[in-house]
Amino acid sequence: MNDKIRDKNVDFLFDAILTLKDREECYFFFEDLCTVPEIKTIAQRLVVAKMLSEKKVYSEIVAETGASTATISRVNRALIYGSDGYKLAFDRMDKDKQ
Repeated sequence: MNDKIRDKNVDFLFDAILTLKDREECYFFFEDLCTVPEIKTIAQRLVVAKMLSEKKVYSEIVAETGASTATISRVNRALIYGSDGYKLAFDRMDKDKQ
């Protein structure tokens, strides 16, 4: 975990997110917390990460998501050098689908 983001305020945010029980509650919470563009940006990064993990090429990701190549590169660095948070979430999402 990157200690640069770890603090009591971030802990409070994550604790609040962990109380949410379903997608509808997430919509309510994030609509209050974030602007629509912020939510869309976070969602786009997640989709980019999923596509990269599925070995999609940049041009395909740009065409499907509208993400910039800079965003795709940043997400790709997180997949390669990050804390495996994306992988953890994707593995659990895949398991829940089964």
